[in-house]
Amino acid sequence: MYAILDIETTGGKYNEEGITEIAIYKFDGHQIVDQFSSLVNPERSIQPFVVNLTGINNKMLINAPKFYQVAKRIIEITEGCTIVAHNAQFDNRILRTEFDRLGYNFEMPTLCTVDLAKKLIPGLPSYSLGKLVRSLGIPITDRHRAQGDAKATVTLFKMLLEKDVDKIIITEAVKKDPKRQLEPKLLDIIETAPTTTGVYYMHRANGKIIYVGKSKNIKKRLIQHFTNDNKKSKKIQLEVTSISFEETGNDLIAQLKESQEIKKLKPTFNHALKRNIFQSQLISYKDENGYINLKTEKVDPENQEEKHIITTFTNQQQAKSFLYKITDEFQLCQKLNHLEKVEGACFNYGIKMCLGACLDKENPEEYNKRVQQFISKSTYEHQSMLIIDKGREVDEHSVILIENGEYKGYGFYNLNFQINNSEVLKSIINPMENNRDTQHIIQGYLRKNKVQKLVKLE
Repeated sequence: MYAILDIETTGGKYNEEGITEIAIYKFDGHQIVDQFSSLVNPERSIQPFVVNLTGINNKMLINAPKFYQVAKRIIEITEGCTIVAHNAQFDNRILRTEFDRLGYNFEMPTLCTVDLAKKLIPGLPSYSLGKLVRSLGIPITDRHRAQGDAKATVTLFKMLLEKDVDKIIITEAVKKDPKRQLEPKLLDIIETAPTTTGVYYMHRANGKIIYVGKSKNIKKRLIQHFTNDNKKSKKIQLEVTSISFEETGNDLIAQLKESQEIKKLKPTFNHALKRNIFQSQLISYKDENGYINLKTEKVDPENQEEKHIITTFTNQQQAKSFLYKITDEFQLCQKLNHLEKVEGACFNYGIKMCLGACLDKENPEEYNKRVQQFISKSTYEHQSMLIIDKGREVDEHSVILIENGEYKGYGFYNLNFQINNSEVLKSIINPMENNRDTQHIIQGYLRKNKVQKLVKLE
């Protein structure tokens, strides 16, 4: 199955582009079986040359869904597919960048119709989509619009499949399929693994833990480990003799436990989580006019003491994307939030999404109320609360305890009196270490996910 797509973007600096339009056709090799297309609000300005090329301008996108609102549909329609695009490296990079901003790892096998056309139809003067389809007599409408270009790519790909007498395309697709024969030892390990959410530990023959991971489906994640061909996976496959696991019921506790276990155990094959997992942060400060400014920046461990850090992010792209989102949600000023450098009014003021703080038309007190509203919603600093979510069984709940802004640990309960009685609550909590990583995990999770209940404590 193939997901044939085209993306239009804002243009701009490498890896800072935003998607303005996307079209995807699900193609079974014979016909289109599903399709999706939408304009997308990129939460940033479109470059003038792109407006001239595509005809898509900022006003057209004001009411369009933002990427996070169409992300689920994109995942659904591309699931189990090979991504096909004209200049696939570009489209795949843009999609992965957008999903990275949401903290989701979007990895799909890809095929490029430029490369395929060069192999199967050599000698043409140009392999740009417009000139290629023209030379092949393929009709194309709405050139430089996602739906028109994607539909033309479907017809082109169908023609390439017909010309592929040596089955290059199918061979490449099979080669990229991770399913292959496993050693009996690895099959036995997978057989014992659950399909539930939790943390898993890989052991050598002497019992030493060589890798700690977490997954929403432990068995599925182990299959990925044991079928990957990268260098680290091959070493793990040679050394692992058994696994143990701990079910957590939900992904938040799995993330917290994984982070602590890696720091404590320092397994051989875990590298990323041995150091801090957040690289960017959102800070606030008052300017000389009394307005609270928000700003994203790289984390500087040597210079943190005097800063008011609101929340942290895995990378700068996630931070910027979040700041664009809340700037719109709370009708804040792009200029005061350091999202654009202008002398006068910010872009949002021009489309009536900023109330004029950039021009001193809104007084600082009113503006700061909305900023404080956002800050209160986004941080649990100095707060005490319980984060209640699903547990490991149907009748069980999980609870995470925060006291005065510090993560104390997690536990599981079946009866409400267990969390309503402070002494009983403390007895069911498994003590855990509080650090910037745990704050990052909890804040990031609450930003992106709904939990069953948040209970504020006195």
